[in-house]
Amino acid sequence: MESDSYLTIKAFSKGLYREKGSRFIALAYPVSGQEEIKTILAQVRKEYHDARHHCFAWVLGQERVNFRVNDDGEPSGTAGRPIIGQINSACLTDILVIVVRYFGGKLLGTSGLINAYRTSAESAIRNGEIIERHVQENYELHFPYSALNDIMKLVKEEDMQHSDQIFELECAMKVFFRRSRAEMILEKFSRIDGLEARKINAG
Repeated sequence: MESDSYLTIKAFSKGLYREKGSRFIALAYPVSGQEEIKTILAQVRKEYHDARHHCFAWVLGQERVNFRVNDDGEPSGTAGRPIIGQINSACLTDILVIVVRYFGGKLLGTSGLINAYRTSAESAIRNGEIIERHVQENYELHFPYSALNDIMKLVKEEDMQHSDQIFELECAMKVFFRRSRAEMILEKFSRIDGLEARKINAG
């Protein structure tokens, strides 16, 4: 993959694993931030309120250095780590995997738990559609109306997404493009008289 690419899942997916009467329901979600993760966790805990454990792992960001694991009462290292292990095996990010356990009355032991959480997480990921996304740069453009044609021509040539257009005597719009194209696009921007391009944060 290119330097501005990463893999995630397209939509919610689900997996299931059974062992000695215990059920492990794995739920995989594409996510964009920690607030969204908190909301999903709260919803899952409410929906599966009668489950014994709600273990999870998540990874955020293209560099995949922002992550967390949680064993939710299972022996340390037997739940969250196997879950994130499957996320890492698939090289995924911007993903939350929750495994809900209904206890079946028989203890599985450390190795049994690790296998159960790993297998259930793997099934949820496998049942989902993995897609490639690109890190985007977001810019706000301010320019005189006389530069509008040049701007729109460049937007079309570079297949940029755009929004919030204001076309008056003084014009403005937001544009979004792949990070790998940023240097070349900014150089082209610099050739347009009166154009001011300001980088803005995503979202």
